Amino acid sequence: MAAPITTLSVFIFFYALSLVASAAAAAVAANPAASFIRTSCRATTYPAVCVQSLSPHATTIQKSPGQLVATALTVSVDRARSAKVFVANLAKFRGLKPRERAALKDCLEEVADSVDRLSKSIGELKNMGRAKGPEYVWHMSNLQTWVSAALTDDSTCMDGFAGRVMEGRVKTSIRARMTNVAQVTSNALALCNKFSRKY
Repeated sequence: MAAPITTLSVFIFFYALSLVASAAAAAVAANPAASFIRTSCRATTYPAVCVQSLSPHATTIQKSPGQLVATALTVSVDRARSAKVFVANLAKFRGLKPRERAALKDCLEEVADSVDRLSKSIGELKNMGRAKGPEYVWHMSNLQTWVSAALTDDSTCMDGFAGRVMEGRVKTSIRARMTNVAQVTSNALALCNKFSRKY
């Protein structure tokens, strides 16, 4: 008699699970903000990272291209700030090789520059307001320049850990953290570029 109850329990469990999955899929399909984010993220180099990083902000973004860009830049600066703290803490570890310590010092400067440039890009977006014509083009060009420079900073940080001499946990930790920062920054730049062509 125990076998039919177990089989029935398993059936009910999987049936309930399929209902939950169907409801979740329907909720995503019915959410225009989530759909807008997914569609917009197709223009980026890392669409899965784009969707993952922007979806929690769907209620703020709604279907606004300007808010999408602002949020992407905010996510980038937040990740860069977090990376800056991470690198600063890592640089305090005892037992670092001299080359690791030097690379971390350089990386910290690059990440600090990245945070500064991304913050300036957010400022440029705010300064755009309702600008039109040459004024809009000027602000957008500045914004794109700042984000592009921040992306270069992220890459330069990682370059400091190139080569077999630098293999180890420090390099692995930095690469993982900075790769994520570079990906969200690259996505923000792609969304800025798409936004600039539309407006």
